[in-house]
Amino acid sequence: MKKLVKLLISCVMFTALIFTAAGCGQDKKAETAAAPAAAAQEAKTYEWKMATTWSTGIPWHDTAVHFAETVEKITNGQLKIKIFPDGALVPAFEVFDAVRNGVVEMGHDWPGYWKGKDEGFVAFASVPFGLNNIEYSIWLMEGGGQALADELYGNFGLKPLMGGNSGQEMGFFTKSPVTDVKQLAGMKIRTVGWAADILKEMGVSVTPLPGGEIYLAFERGVLDSAEFSTPFITYPMGFQEIAKNVMLPGWHQTGVQNMFTVNKKSYEELPPYLQQALVIASYETQMWDIARSEKKNAEAILKYQAEGVKFNKLDAASLNELRKTTDAYLTKIRATNPLLDKILASQNSFIAEYSVWKDLRGGVAAFPKDDYLAGKHYE
Repeated sequence: MKKLVKLLISCVMFTALIFTAAGCGQDKKAETAAAPAAAAQEAKTYEWKMATTWSTGIPWHDTAVHFAETVEKITNGQLKIKIFPDGALVPAFEVFDAVRNGVVEMGHDWPGYWKGKDEGFVAFASVPFGLNNIEYSIWLMEGGGQALADELYGNFGLKPLMGGNSGQEMGFFTKSPVTDVKQLAGMKIRTVGWAADILKEMGVSVTPLPGGEIYLAFERGVLDSAEFSTPFITYPMGFQEIAKNVMLPGWHQTGVQNMFTVNKKSYEELPPYLQQALVIASYETQMWDIARSEKKNAEAILKYQAEGVKFNKLDAASLNELRKTTDAYLTKIRATNPLLDKILASQNSFIAEYSVWKDLRGGVAAFPKDDYLAGKHYE
C-alpha cells in the first residue's frame, strides 16, 4: 500500500512539472510575440494637425505653440503637432466641426464659441460673476470639472484638455466714461457668450464679432463699445487708439478658460503613455498660461495708463442689477438643459466650499504697502 501511495505521488509531481514547463513555454511564447508589437508601437511616430480659432497675432496662438512644443519634447518627438491658425485650414468658427469630423486631430479654442452646439460649453469658458483662473484650474483638476467636461465633449466624439486661462477680462472700451449700466442703452456692443444674452435681456444691442473683425467695426462706428479679452490679450488689438475709456470690472468673464479639443477616436488610437503625455502637457500649459498672463496683464495695464486710457468702475447698483439679471438668465437656461444644470451646480458647490477659505485668508497681502497700511484694502 505504501509503495502504491509513493507511486501515485510521484506521478502527480511529474505531471505537475510537465504542465508547469508547458505553461512557462507558453508564457515565453506570448512574451516573445508581444515584444515586437510593443516595440513597433514605441517606434511609431504620429503627426497631428491642430486648427485654432486665433490669428498668429493673438497671444493665445502662442499658447497653442507652447503646448505643441511641450508635447514634442516630452514624447521625444514621437508625437508632433502642426498648428494651423484661423483661416489657414478652416475658419475660426468651424474648428469644432473640423475636429469632430476628423479633418484635424485637435483644436484650440474658447469653448463659449460652441454655445450653439450646447449651452454647457459656455460653462467651461467663463461664467459671469463666476470662477477665476485659479478656481477654474482647481475645479477642473480636483473638483470634478474634468469628468463633467469629458461627459459633455464626449457627446460630440471629443476629448477636452485644459488649454490655458488668461484671467479676468478688463471690461468694455467706450468712447466716453460709463459708470452706470443704464448708459449702455442704445449702444451697439461687441461681446460673446452668456454676457451677450444677459445684456440683450437688459435691452442692449450686441454683436458677437470674431476677434479679427472688431477693430474695423469699432473704428468705423459700427460698434460703440467693444471688448475682447484680458489686458494682455487685448492690448495688441489697438482698441485704445479708438476709445480712451474702459468700463470695469470684467464681470462678464472672470476667468477666460480655453480648451484643447481632441478628436476622441484619434486620442484613443494613441498608446496610453502618449495619451498621458497630452494630459501632462495640458496641465503644464494651463499653469504656464496663468503665470504668463498675470504678469503681462499687469504690464499691459501700465501701458494703457501711459497712453491715456481711463478706467471707470461700474457703481454698486449697476453690478447688483447685472448680477440679478445673470442669475435669472442662468436659472432659465438651466431648466432646459440637465447637463448644464449639473455643471453649474458643481461649480456653485465648489465656490461655496472654496470661498470660506478664500475669504478667511484675505486682507494680509494687499499691494502696494502704503495702501495696505492706510486701510484701503478694506474699502
